[in-house]
Amino acid sequence: MNPKEFLKDKRALVMGLGLLGGGVATSKWLIKHGAKVTVTDSKNEVELAPSLEQFTEDEKKSLTLSLGGHREQDFKENDIIVINPAVPKESLFIAIAKKAGKSIENDASIFFRFLGERTIGVTGTRGKTTVTNWIASLLFQKYGEVRASGNTPANAFLKEFDRISKTDIPAVAELSSWQLETLPASGKAPHVAVITNLFPDHLNRYREGIEGYARAKANIFKHQAETDFLILNDGNPWTKFFLAQKPRSKVFYFSKKNLAKGKNGMFVKGGAIIFRNGGEEKKILDIKTFAEKMGEHNLENLLAATLAIILFDPKFKITKKMLDALPQIPFRQEIIFSKVGRTIVNDSAGTSPDAVIAILRRFKKNIVLITGGTDKDLEFKDLAKEIKKTLKPPELVLLNGSATKKLIFELEKIKFWGNPSARLRAGGKKIVLFETLEECVDFAFAATSRGKRTILFSPGSASFEKFKNEFDRGEKFNENINSRIKNKMK
Repeated sequence: MNPKEFLKDKRALVMGLGLLGGGVATSKWLIKHGAKVTVTDSKNEVELAPSLEQFTEDEKKSLTLSLGGHREQDFKENDIIVINPAVPKESLFIAIAKKAGKSIENDASIFFRFLGERTIGVTGTRGKTTVTNWIASLLFQKYGEVRASGNTPANAFLKEFDRISKTDIPAVAELSSWQLETLPASGKAPHVAVITNLFPDHLNRYREGIEGYARAKANIFKHQAETDFLILNDGNPWTKFFLAQKPRSKVFYFSKKNLAKGKNGMFVKGGAIIFRNGGEEKKILDIKTFAEKMGEHNLENLLAATLAIILFDPKFKITKKMLDALPQIPFRQEIIFSKVGRTIVNDSAGTSPDAVIAILRRFKKNIVLITGGTDKDLEFKDLAKEIKKTLKPPELVLLNGSATKKLIFELEKIKFWGNPSARLRAGGKKIVLFETLEECVDFAFAATSRGKRTILFSPGSASFEKFKNEFDRGEKFNENINSRIKNKMK
């Protein structure tokens, strides 16, 4: 069945048009493929004007607006309910639609419903964007026009669908836990599924705690067959949980250490990547200088990416030249400036405490850290310990937010600033706490004015109190830095 057959004479309700482009792209795609679309959003027509202006007059003929709040009747009368990321699993309106027997979808479930078998899907807490983009970059060398699909408006699933479905090129998809919540509705799964790792994250969304988050991630292999492949991180504690879900697919592992006997996968031995399958081992590539160039944290990302490619296409040959051309991923430990004794790293997509720990362990010395943002019900105890081990108080710059207050509480418990009764004073001698990113950068530049120093921007939390999302936050940081560079770093 193709999309036009599936959507013929169907009424689709898009829950959440929004202002970031995702709801518009979904609505346009549904209209293009024959659905009558109703858009519901808590915002009114005036607030949503920038999004509504993107529809053509012809598209508006197939579009009904139900704005300024959600109405029960819309969820009972439409055949398909397509939800956006902000919609919680426990939404009353989703419950109403399910009770009425409606199909609950998102852009990822629609994408996989029709795409066929030429797919690689990647999820995980850390590294999934890097792994997805590196797989796409490497496969481009053979197949051409391969690019990552998934989590940003520029490469949203349904924007990519029509291009991919008309060719034989592979689809490489990054899948968030939210997108995976609804993936089983498609009855499909990636031919090669990768789970990079699992750490506490998004616990504000999962009332059942980290296990609920893990169950969402496990949906990536729920509908895999025996001819499909599942790739797991041999060193991550949650790998046992995923195995307990009894995947039907063939399981392979990646590890920076030698894999135990009997396990198939990709690992490092003697400065080279080794692939083991059925007891046979094959050297894939020397990587003796890779970690030095790209960071130790990226070694696991490389193993996951190369393993996915070998399983997808056993004849694919990975070369050192391809490795040297791997892109640096925006906002993920991205070195955006390195000159005149100062290095600046943008890790805006580091939205969990574990991400900040990772970047501190990579750069280690002579650093100033800008961190803080919106809480996702995560714990900051381990990050506080890492900060105390790595930084002195003048080297920590805090952007105010609900998560920042939790971090401060943990830092005071271990007397990072000495006297735990120290008052919060912006620019004060004890706790440096600022309301704007610009103020944070000002302070960080002053703190790195002498000697060879590195500024790390790694929020370790969400962005919604001050920014649209982590990408908006990252762009704002880059704009600030670029402005300074143009002014000769003054």
